[in-house]
Amino acid sequence: MHCGLLYSAGKDSTLSALLLDPFYDVTLVTGTFGIANLAPAREAAEAVGFAHETVELDPSVAHAAVSQMSDDGYPRNGIQQVHEHAVETLAAGEWTDSLDAVADGTRRDDRVPTIDRPLAQSVEDRFDVDYLAPLAGVGRGAIDAMAAEKLEVEAGPSEAIPKADYEVELRTLLAEEYGESAVGEVFPEHTQSRVRGLSR
Repeated sequence: MHCGLLYSAGKDSTLSALLLDPFYDVTLVTGTFGIANLAPAREAAEAVGFAHETVELDPSVAHAAVSQMSDDGYPRNGIQQVHEHAVETLAAGEWTDSLDAVADGTRRDDRVPTIDRPLAQSVEDRFDVDYLAPLAGVGRGAIDAMAAEKLEVEAGPSEAIPKADYEVELRTLLAEEYGESAVGEVFPEHTQSRVRGLSR
């Protein structure tokens, strides 16, 4: 069975891949609007032994998300829009004709992004794939412990850790459309992770 897993190079999506690996042929897939440098995701995927692909997302979704974030003054709703679009784009399977499942690294404690039950069922019905969220029942403490056991991870402020995720692209678009100061006003400071490889 073949699973495409949305991949940012972070520990959550990497742990999800490791959990699914005994059951699926997992391909790590980075959704992109063509803005971010995708090298961090390719390098992380290679370092943990998975194939990596990219899938093109609709730029109009990114622009709508940035507009939403600017109006809201916080990123939650915009990131949610982008993630739902990415899951549906991946499930549509235009980059492969052999996809049995789509997955992501969303966790139990995430406020965003999440895929609620009605959307998960809709994706499964419309695209004839299974939707999987291996970390949906796992809390932060357990995730941190699993990552410490299996992964080499670097962590730091969002702007200092090179990743290939929605936030990188949305930050760039936000700065272009609303000015550099808008990024700091919309995105709170938080820590990001980037996987460097498997623990030895």
